[in-house]
Amino acid sequence: MHDIDYSQGILQYIPFFYVIWSDDLLSASEISVVMKTIEQDDSLEAMEKEQLLRWLNTEKPPSDTEMKNWKQTIATSEVKLIESETYPLTSFSQRLTQQQNGTGFNDHLKHIEINLGIQPNHYNHLFDVEVVHEKTSDQYSAAILDNILKGPHAQTVDGFREFLDQPIFRWETLRKKEDFRARTLEQVQTLAKKGYGAMAYPTEYGGTGNMPAYAAIFEHLMFVDGSLAVKFGVQFGLFGGSIQKLGSKRHHDQYLTDAGATKLLGCFAMTETGHGSNVRGIRTTATYEPASDSIVIQTPGKNDNKEYIGNALHSKMATVFAQLIVDGKNEGVHAILVPLRNENHEELEGITIEDNGYKLGLNGVDNGKIWFNNVRVPRENLLNKYGEIREDGTYFSSIKNPNKRFFTMLGTLVGGRICVARGALGGAKMALSIAVKYALNRRQFNDSVKIQEDLIMDYPTHQIRLTPSIASAYVYHVTLEEMMNRYSDDSQPDKRKIETQVAGLKSIITWFANDTIQECREACGGKGYLLENRIADLKGDVDIFTTFEGDNTVLLQLAAKGVLSDFQAEFNSAGFTSVLKLLQSQLSDTLTAINPLYSNKVDAEHLYNPKFHKHAFSYRTRRLTYTLAMRIRNYIKKGVPSYQAFLKVQTHLLALGKAYSVELAYGVFHDFCETVSDAEHKALLEKLGTLYALNEIHSDARWFLEQGYIGGTKSKAIRQRVERLSTELRPHIEVLVDGFGIPGHCLTAPIAQ
Repeated sequence: MHDIDYSQGILQYIPFFYVIWSDDLLSASEISVVMKTIEQDDSLEAMEKEQLLRWLNTEKPPSDTEMKNWKQTIATSEVKLIESETYPLTSFSQRLTQQQNGTGFNDHLKHIEINLGIQPNHYNHLFDVEVVHEKTSDQYSAAILDNILKGPHAQTVDGFREFLDQPIFRWETLRKKEDFRARTLEQVQTLAKKGYGAMAYPTEYGGTGNMPAYAAIFEHLMFVDGSLAVKFGVQFGLFGGSIQKLGSKRHHDQYLTDAGATKLLGCFAMTETGHGSNVRGIRTTATYEPASDSIVIQTPGKNDNKEYIGNALHSKMATVFAQLIVDGKNEGVHAILVPLRNENHEELEGITIEDNGYKLGLNGVDNGKIWFNNVRVPRENLLNKYGEIREDGTYFSSIKNPNKRFFTMLGTLVGGRICVARGALGGAKMALSIAVKYALNRRQFNDSVKIQEDLIMDYPTHQIRLTPSIASAYVYHVTLEEMMNRYSDDSQPDKRKIETQVAGLKSIITWFANDTIQECREACGGKGYLLENRIADLKGDVDIFTTFEGDNTVLLQLAAKGVLSDFQAEFNSAGFTSVLKLLQSQLSDTLTAINPLYSNKVDAEHLYNPKFHKHAFSYRTRRLTYTLAMRIRNYIKKGVPSYQAFLKVQTHLLALGKAYSVELAYGVFHDFCETVSDAEHKALLEKLGTLYALNEIHSDARWFLEQGYIGGTKSKAIRQRVERLSTELRPHIEVLVDGFGIPGHCLTAPIAQ
């Protein structure tokens, strides 16, 4: 059979030793696992144990000749490696020994396979044997994962998925924008007839008052088409939502039911050509005219027009954000309902609307520019929940502070940012599902002409480019669900904290989505570039999500300032110094743990421990907060105005915003995992959380190394663990993407079949 004869006891361990030495899987903790297994294996003779333990000496590893002997022993055995078996390497070893009349299944070997996390991908490229490939394992259930993610919305989501299975929602290539827009409008109207548009509205206006369920179905629209999701969001979320959140009962009674039913098509006119992210600085004016008891809407200058307004060409009305001027005083930005067109869809006097034309993506959405020239609307058209013009012509608001009033008003629209993040995440899930299913069918390369080429999903490079993103998608899904629950909790009227949280999360998730879609495009090669396979359109459609509902760079700074404002009370009462002392003391508590032993601790038990992940993320956020506060303080002490001081630390603000958001996402996901009752799937989700955490630490390894939080040895170990976890999850990769719950009738890309 082969030139070297090993005893039966040793022979059963040879496949394991060949794998762990070939793939460099041995760390101190893993050596102890193997040693303990050997010592407890009563099927081994004393001399066999002695030999096996000698081969575990990292100071004197097995020679190249010994390794070649092991490989020859395996290759000439003609034993097949069957990937679908529960413990494939243990089963392979048992079949190897059965050629020498070995008997029984050795549970000790199974112990090594489990504890070292050895998966077929670690060795099927090492063994020159026939591999019986299985695309995916049936250890976990996609349906169970899907139900876990659907949570309390299961019935609504299942019904919605079924509703989408009709010809009007079939994806097709439409490149003429007029045709594309007409079809998208028809899709939105179809959804409205079934009551899905009004879902987030109160029951008396045709809804269910269920904003979290609305967000869940919004994400599903990305599986149909990005243009549909955005136009749906503009009509029901932005236009209808502004009436619901900023208006009073008279506005609800007059407009909300019609908006939910698409009898009244509307748009959300906030952004201006000259003022994109700076809402407070918009130039459009809304001047109260006592003589006519009306409000006059005016575009004062060339670049003060409303820009990039979705639904602009189909709308009959707009929610216009403008500087409200009453009795010569500017009361700040308010929202006013302004009719745009008559029943014949002709522009009203003083209204000018132009088509924005073709865009990188989302060409089924009719974006346009709007100008107002002395357009009069009744005083009652002011959405007056937070500020009103009384019958006597005076302005009144229960929120006296203009700054607080402004941020309270914008805070009611945070739900839109959550939906934008959900939509982007839906695009990433779609791309990942397509890329994974393609990789489970596409074969490429092999070093043997005797057997079929390898699945590209079996290459470690392919696993590392897709699997961490799948883990992130699960983390971000759970996080956004929780954010929407918090936002929808009417017992917490102050939305400032949730606004800070969502500002950061929207930024990191939409950037993640764009990066992921690009990676998926490349992972599918030329096939990913074809329109029919959907990824090309996902790239164009999701790209803009980083910009609308707030530019990501601006939003991250908003999030970072929110973190700093958590200490506002100390700023106001005892001054800046007390805040710094507080932060410094908190940091000192953390720093006691940062010693050489900790910074180079590399065993699996430590690196996989959520306490380590939480500690690392918390340390980064607190350290960045402290150093940021110190820098601002030093600038101000030198007489630099506070605005200029913040400009000087912009990159620091971005780093803090990202750090805060990652810490928040991981914390929410970890807490969620604790609530999962299914033990087996809970363990799988926890592994995804571990991969997310280690991948995020690895992504920012430069910062952690600079701070001395981790050493070079630990940084390397973290990178290796990310790769290892990606490989361990390979057998379950299709189950994981199927767990996203994308309906088969939406997943029509030919390469995903």
